[in-house]
Amino acid sequence: QVPLMESGGGSVQVGGSLKLSCITSGSTYEVMAWFRQAPGKEREGVAAIYPTGVFTYYSDAVEGRFTISHDGAKNTMYLQMTSLKSEDTAMYYCAAGSMWSVRGGLKAAHYDYWGQGTQVTVSS
Repeated sequence: QVPLMESGGGSVQVGGSLKLSCITSGSTYEVMAWFRQAPGKEREGVAAIYPTGVFTYYSDAVEGRFTISHDGAKNTMYLQMTSLKSEDTAMYYCAAGSMWSVRGGLKAAHYDYWGQGTQVTVSS
């Protein structure tokens, strides 16, 4: 059983919006996050949420444009993306772990479980 599964990716024009979802197959995690990876680039953490404490973190690149949220009743995490830019084009992954650590940005090594990704393409 896949522990995390993303959906909601697609193609959108610059300035548009998309909402990604990540369902956790009934499991609960301490910390959840969204990462993205563009071709030829390293995986980049964009947002994280500590559901039980309702803490959130955003990278500078998405602050003010993206909103991360979590619905415990549905075991689902969301990433609402607005004012999309061409540089937001990437494969987006949801991740889950047990340690809240945002100093210096999100680190992929801190997350134990990963989804398979959903592609977001922003074109002008």
